[in-house]
Amino acid sequence: METLKFRNGDEMPAIGLGTWKSEKGKVGEAVKIALNNGYRHIDCAATYGNEAEIGSAFTAVFSEGKIKREEVWVTSKLWNDSHRKEHVIPALKQTLKDLQLDYLDLYLIHWPVAFKHGVGFPQSDDDYLSLEEVPILETWNEMIEAKRQGLVKHIGVSNFSIKKLKDLMAQSNEAPEMNQVELHPFLQQHELLEFCKENNIHATAYSPLGSGDRSAQMKAENEPSLLEEPAIVEVAKKHNASPAQVLIKWAVARGTAVIPKSTTEKHIIANLESIKLNLDEEDLKKIAEIKRNFRYVTGEFFVTPGNSYHNIYDL
Repeated sequence: METLKFRNGDEMPAIGLGTWKSEKGKVGEAVKIALNNGYRHIDCAATYGNEAEIGSAFTAVFSEGKIKREEVWVTSKLWNDSHRKEHVIPALKQTLKDLQLDYLDLYLIHWPVAFKHGVGFPQSDDDYLSLEEVPILETWNEMIEAKRQGLVKHIGVSNFSIKKLKDLMAQSNEAPEMNQVELHPFLQQHELLEFCKENNIHATAYSPLGSGDRSAQMKAENEPSLLEEPAIVEVAKKHNASPAQVLIKWAVARGTAVIPKSTTEKHIIANLESIKLNLDEEDLKKIAEIKRNFRYVTGEFFVTPGNSYHNIYDL
């Protein structure tokens, strides 16, 4: 398995199991299947609503003794309602309790968006807090404190643009170690990746297969399919692989981590086996020529005329 090396020498496996949209009653078994078939990286988040079941799976696997806690990289994320200084570490401790862990390998600010405390998802403009009311720096400083306390080993962000990263880095001596963003051949984000590379910030690709199972209200009309993109299908046929395997290995080949989600044993195993695929320069050139610039997770669900996140570009 290829890895991403952090500043202190820690290494994160490039391919992890994503758990967004993994249903309760299925996600625990998916985590067990993944770990027992070679995965050593699990990506979680409080807002996914399934960390308690994942925690039970961790305890079951670790208690068997074949896989140790320290061999598995676990990421989770701070939800938008816990950005205030007094809420960051309590939210983290709840995640640790749910996951039945003493520490996280990586903790991320999930979005550069703040809600009032206790709001799962806003029902009105009044449920939001502006970034003037709760600056990202306030949240970030508590992330640093969580690291100082040994509750997390590494800290970072998710869904941050170059501008948001620059703003944060200009105010803090400790830069994010990770930016988890949507990345795939329809949204290649070359400038963002180059900026991250120049500043020693790793990147993790989410929705690498197009996130076709997300809710209907999150989907655009007639949105394109990554798995059916002719260039991807052509490369897959050339290597006797699946389009999903090509998409996963493409992410790894770019030097990013990638977190495909599945609760199906066959797909979980096949996704990890993509590491064996060798994409050549011709393959990478063909994929680089895909110019759709299409984003599946737009963030538009946070944008309303009456709150401070009324501009999708600022978000």
